[in-house]
Amino acid sequence: MSPQNMVMKKEIFQIAKELCRELRKMSTKSEQLFWLVVRNRKLLGKKFLRQYPIFFRYMNKKTFFIADFYCHENRLVVEIDGKIHKRQKENDELRTYIINNLGIEVVRFSNEEIERNIEKELEKLEWILTHPASLS
Repeated sequence: MSPQNMVMKKEIFQIAKELCRELRKMSTKSEQLFWLVVRNRKLLGKKFLRQYPIFFRYMNKKTFFIADFYCHENRLVVEIDGKIHKRQKENDELRTYIINNLGIEVVRFSNEEIERNIEKELEKLEWILTHPASLS
C-alpha cells in the first residue's frame, strides 16, 4: 500500500469516527429508547454497537455507511427510520442492497413503532436474532 493510500485510509477512518461521535450526541428519542434496552448485552446477551461505520469500496474508493445499531455476532444492522426515510426510500433500498452484499442483514423499524410499542419490536428482533435465516 502506498503512503498516499495509507494516509487516505487513515483519513476515512477519522472522518467516520468523528461522524459517529456526532450522531451519538444527536440521537433521536427512538434511538435512545432502543439503546436503553439493548446496551450492555441486555437483549439475549448480544452486543450491540450504536452509530457504527460499515466500510466498503465503491468506484474503487473506500467509503462507509453509518448504521444506527450493529450486532457483529449476528452480522445484523438495525436501522430506526424517521419520517425522512419515507422520502428517501430508493436510497435506503440501495444502502440495504450494498450492506446485504457485504454479508450483513438489515432490519428496519420506524420511530413510531419503537415509541409506540417497543416490546413488540423487540420480540421481532429477538426472533431475527434467534432465527438468522429469517431475513433471507
